[in-house]
Amino acid sequence: MTHDPKNPRAHDPVAYARSFIRDVPDFPKPGILFKDITPLLADPRAFHIVLDNLAERFIGEHIDAVVGVEARGFIFGGALAARLNASFVPVRKPGKLPASVDRVELVTEYSRDALEMHKGSIREGAHVVVVDDVLATGGTAIAAAALVHKLGGYVVSYAFVVELSFLGGRERLLPVRVESCLLY
Repeated sequence: MTHDPKNPRAHDPVAYARSFIRDVPDFPKPGILFKDITPLLADPRAFHIVLDNLAERFIGEHIDAVVGVEARGFIFGGALAARLNASFVPVRKPGKLPASVDRVELVTEYSRDALEMHKGSIREGAHVVVVDDVLATGGTAIAAAALVHKLGGYVVSYAFVVELSFLGGRERLLPVRVESCLLY
């Protein structure tokens, strides 16, 4: 990007990253305005800005594992785990993990579902960050945290690329720390 003093994106990395979030009306159902992160992923600078923004919040902390929620949470969770020198643990929908799993049921803003995590993937007392692309109502993050707790881990923070603050998800996750990069 060339320097343009009239363009605020040129001076504000977070504004630059935000400019790549695409609004998709009526997806996945009528009345929903979906925040699409795929254009952000297509721009290396925007992707790095988001990852750096999230990683900086954990510098100097001991994080043992980053738990990424299927599927977009894998993209950010894996990259964040690498930057924090932590293990990456996937949380998946039922039937996707090949070994013995723990499972929790959840109700999201769109459906009733379940999430699974391999047994033994988090050690007792591990400090864990749960990562997903969007914080909406918080139901998916709460379910992922329940899996972490089942395995004896401790959720020290939740981290999201996008937070839809008007849906109140942050309040449902408190008192655990919540970090998000782009607020709407």
